[in-house]
Amino acid sequence: MSAPAITPVFVRLKLSLLRNGLRQSGGRKAAYITSAVFALLFAALQLIGLIALRGHAHAESVVVLAVAVLGLGWAVMPLFFPSGDETLDPTRLVMLPLRPRPLVRALLTASLVGIGPLFTLCLLVGSVVAVARGDAAFAVGAVAVVLALLVCVALARAVAAANVRLLTSRKGRDLAVLSGLVIAIGAQIVNFGAQRLGASGLGELDPAAGVLQWVPPASAIGAVHAVSEGSYGLAAAQLALSAGALVALLALWSRHLTRLMTSPDGSTLPSAESAAKERSSTGLARLLPAGRTGTVMERSLRYVWRDPKTKAAWVTSLAIGLLVPVFNAWQGTGSVYFACFAAGMLGIQMYNQFGQDTSAFWMVALTISSARDAYVELRARAYALLLITLPYATLVTVVTTAMLGDWRRLPEALGLSFALLGAMLATGAWTSARFPYSIPQEGYKNVAPGQTGLAWISIFGGMMAAALLCAPVIALTIWLNVSADGDDWTWLLLPAGTAYGAVLTAAGLKLAAPRTARRLPEILAAVSKG
Repeated sequence: MSAPAITPVFVRLKLSLLRNGLRQSGGRKAAYITSAVFALLFAALQLIGLIALRGHAHAESVVVLAVAVLGLGWAVMPLFFPSGDETLDPTRLVMLPLRPRPLVRALLTASLVGIGPLFTLCLLVGSVVAVARGDAAFAVGAVAVVLALLVCVALARAVAAANVRLLTSRKGRDLAVLSGLVIAIGAQIVNFGAQRLGASGLGELDPAAGVLQWVPPASAIGAVHAVSEGSYGLAAAQLALSAGALVALLALWSRHLTRLMTSPDGSTLPSAESAAKERSSTGLARLLPAGRTGTVMERSLRYVWRDPKTKAAWVTSLAIGLLVPVFNAWQGTGSVYFACFAAGMLGIQMYNQFGQDTSAFWMVALTISSARDAYVELRARAYALLLITLPYATLVTVVTTAMLGDWRRLPEALGLSFALLGAMLATGAWTSARFPYSIPQEGYKNVAPGQTGLAWISIFGGMMAAALLCAPVIALTIWLNVSADGDDWTWLLLPAGTAYGAVLTAAGLKLAAPRTARRLPEILAAVSKG
């Protein structure tokens, strides 16, 4: 009697996982449906746009690059979103009597169920329509779509299987922190590329496309264009490359599955030497002030280094705060005032200070019995933030000024940055006490269900208030720059902005401390919700 096929079982399992995940909460269901609608709408618009490229002289370059970027996205997705799909973790199946080859076939088929594969299918179909001319090209295009889709899925599965021990460990989840950095860099590269294309045309893509047409899965789409041009030998070679890549990825995936099913997991067991080193490390504490201030600063800095959510927020802010002014200065369209973006992005970290503690805030709440205690707590958290933000904002401002060669405006840019930072520390301290919200520890949501409105009020309301508080320094900067002899006095903006920011910070902490002490039960309930 032959063993029953497991592929239908795994497809039903994937559908059950999706269905049961949506049943967990109304917020999760709404988020999934909303993201699905937007993804499918974007896929439909992208399909229409690719079809509209049909007949364009550089259509092949556009679609080849698009498919290459799509393949890269599938490769890095398991690294940045390891918990985005429960079926990416094959270690859940180690106790089942399954052989690698049937398991690979079943998992590959189940992987084709979801929004991602459907989005990929739309892009591939649009790419084929954009470059195919003639019945032979469309016939090859049908094969190319299937090959490219399978290569993308197999690539994601092979990467996940190769790194599953790391990705499912606590330290391995920190890889998701890099997603913010990649998104920040990617957004600036896309912006820079769009400006270059707008000035030079799509012909700029031809050299890169000429190389990427030999890299799977883009080589499958390149084969469709080759058939349209009558180059059947070239098309056969490109299709063979895609097919060979698929076979190699499936073999690699099968080998890693075999290893996972038969070898013990020791990746998450720290050595006694490293554990002892961690316990004896007190260098940070020696550099900080004594008493409660130093203790709170050390705790805040350790959150930045150890907590995945806090680390992700900091990495993203650091990356965007540097990339926006530097990329604009590199393109020759920037200004030294863009350097204020660094102070603004890092100042956001002062918002929702107690939400970063989550349910552990009850231990902090036990140590706060008066407005004085709350003031020292908030002040120490602000000091910890300033320990990173002040040198970083200064560095970004100096680098931006050096790239633009506008050293005369360095003092006023620094003064504006410090004033903005002080305003955001002040409003962040107040909104942390007035509008606290919980940050879920699991998954990739930064706001607990039902608290989105609080998050919007806290962050965007606080940012608008900070901008209003900076109005005097902004007005002074404008007045000195438009005055006939104002250039001789712009250097005063550095000490004026620094002093103004320090006054705002002190005032904000003083106003937030009594409210924090009075609202401790409400704050604890809000930040423990998730």
